[in-house]
Amino acid sequence: MSDPWVALEPGADPAERVRALRTAHDRFTAAGTVARPVRPVVADSWRRSAGARVSPDASAAVELTDGDLGTYRAEHPLARVMPLFRELMGTFATDGEHLLAVCDAQGRLLWVEGHPSTRRRAGGMNFVPGARWSESAMGTNAPGTAVAVDRPVQVFAAEHFIREVQPWTCAAAPVHDPHSGRLLGAVDITGGDGLAHPHSLAFVQAVARAAESQLALLTPAPVHRPALRLFALGRDEALLRTASGHKIRLSRRHSELLVLLSRHPEGLTGDELLCRLYEDESVTPVTLRAELARLRRVLGPDVLTSRPYRLAFPVESDLTTVERRLGTGAVTAAATAYTGPLLPTSQAPAVARLRRELADGLRAALIARGDPDLLSDWAHAPWGEDDLDVWQALAAARPSPPVLARLAALDEDQRNSWGPYAT
Repeated sequence: MSDPWVALEPGADPAERVRALRTAHDRFTAAGTVARPVRPVVADSWRRSAGARVSPDASAAVELTDGDLGTYRAEHPLARVMPLFRELMGTFATDGEHLLAVCDAQGRLLWVEGHPSTRRRAGGMNFVPGARWSESAMGTNAPGTAVAVDRPVQVFAAEHFIREVQPWTCAAAPVHDPHSGRLLGAVDITGGDGLAHPHSLAFVQAVARAAESQLALLTPAPVHRPALRLFALGRDEALLRTASGHKIRLSRRHSELLVLLSRHPEGLTGDELLCRLYEDESVTPVTLRAELARLRRVLGPDVLTSRPYRLAFPVESDLTTVERRLGTGAVTAAATAYTGPLLPTSQAPAVARLRRELADGLRAALIARGDPDLLSDWAHAPWGEDDLDVWQALAAARPSPPVLARLAALDEDQRNSWGPYAT
């Protein structure tokens, strides 16, 4: 075969190839060995799928629905090129009884459009907006594998790892941020065996390149404003990622300083930072200036300025991501982004207040939503294992014996802690 990324070489019999692939798939799922005519790209994907413990009989999970899906799509960079995708692929998908699909970099489907009857059939296997079709969740499939290997790929019939998906053929190509090169997701065409033609792979690749060109026009490259990304949830020492991808692990005090400065782009005076950082009023301005000087050396020149102290460039953080999603009602998306309390061991008064406000806001939203899966995720996390209110909400939504037993134990612990005042 001249191109290993194309599913069928010219002249190949699709029916015969399907039979051979089903035999090879059965052999792999039974014994873990790969036989001809499985292409190397598919064999590698099957091995990754098996390594991720994907079952050949698995079904896709829908992770984003309703408001969460709408908010996430509106925020996603690929929303800006959906009109282009529809213009280039919409008629082709509808006339050919195919589907146009777009996923994010994690393999979550954001848009699935095309022929109505094909959409109904695809809905039977949860090939729908909001469902996760990453390779680690759904095995070998064009959108999931395209983002896994970061290149255009075609998947034909029984090359799919999940048996339910094997009647389908698809081709997908990754789409990148034209300035940073960051993977944004993939564009996919899904339908019948006719899509195994080399033209379908070339088609989606051309559409992906057109989308990147359109994004370059819509979002000009920033000039001298490097993007800084701060990760401070669930870790005692924050991680700072620069625009070049370089990662800087900060000390605990520098983590606190960067969190506070990122919250105040207008800047903070030395006295304001002292009040926010130290419980002990005896700490002198000299101590703070020494910390800031060390932080300036860590960050490099021209990032931290003074009078007042502020960051010269905007900093996006996982903290602001959760807050933004909560503010728009995207509770599932906010819970997904919340990887733990903000700098959990920090005693800085302002950090402790931010940590408490974020956790309280998210848990209140989870209790109000009443989704048993979201409540269970929180209750079984280290920060939620003793959260009586969440366990009560979980027991109301999913009164299973383990949940009721844990709730009874928490009730007992609370009564014991009250001592003679318990009723």
